[in-house]
Amino acid sequence: MIMMMTTATIKKVVSCQWSVVSWRKANKGQRTKDKGQKGMSLIAVMAVMTLFAIALLAVAPAVQLSVQREKELEAIRRGEEVAGAIRQYIEFYRGTKLPDSMDDLLEGLPQGTKKRQILRPSAAVDPLSEDGKWRLIKPTGQAFINFGKRVQTYNNGILPSSPSAIFDRFALPLVNIINSQSDSEIKEADEEEIEDSTDNTPFIGIASQSRNTSIIAYYGIENHSKWIFTPLFRGAGTSVINPRVGTPNRGERPNQNSQEQRNTLPRNTRP
Repeated sequence: MIMMMTTATIKKVVSCQWSVVSWRKANKGQRTKDKGQKGMSLIAVMAVMTLFAIALLAVAPAVQLSVQREKELEAIRRGEEVAGAIRQYIEFYRGTKLPDSMDDLLEGLPQGTKKRQILRPSAAVDPLSEDGKWRLIKPTGQAFINFGKRVQTYNNGILPSSPSAIFDRFALPLVNIINSQSDSEIKEADEEEIEDSTDNTPFIGIASQSRNTSIIAYYGIENHSKWIFTPLFRGAGTSVINPRVGTPNRGERPNQNSQEQRNTLPRNTRP
């Protein structure tokens, strides 16, 4: 009887051991399968990420170009607004006084017991320069003379008229100088025309401190430092922006109305 029970017990133990071994083998195979699936998933994720990175690299230049173009358009809008404020300032003082700093324009013009605002604070910031300060362009500076020559060349040899006779005192000496200079002399003076004055300078216009090549051509000029925003050269029918080859056709025209504008807004762009 004892022998029969022992044999039965041994069979049960052996059976349990085989069951444990079988379960372990099956579990081990499942773990191996799971590891294989995880490995494949990781490879798939890495492949997708690689393709995404390649796609980003492909579109990055186009995005950078678009961002740069918008910054340049904003710089032109602000520059044109400052030019309008300079015009109002000079007209108010009948051409006897030029602004000495951007603060003169921001403070506005006397109107009774108050000040009439002619420039928004946002327009006083250059979006293309690191410190946000505009360069102040003197009416007798080389930068202003060269700009007048470039405008004349862009306008088929004709220098556009000034908004009013008040500006003739600044325009006539300029006309005499640029008519006596050749195109080669203008090009040779490129490095000399960069003036770093940003304050305490009687100015007839402003320009950016950035010296980078531009995407947009302003009066045919493709360099930020040579874009001068001034109330002069506002003859009717002169478009100031023409895109470079390969860029969308989008332009902007300076304000040709000499009437005073309060709280001048940026000029609209056209598609």
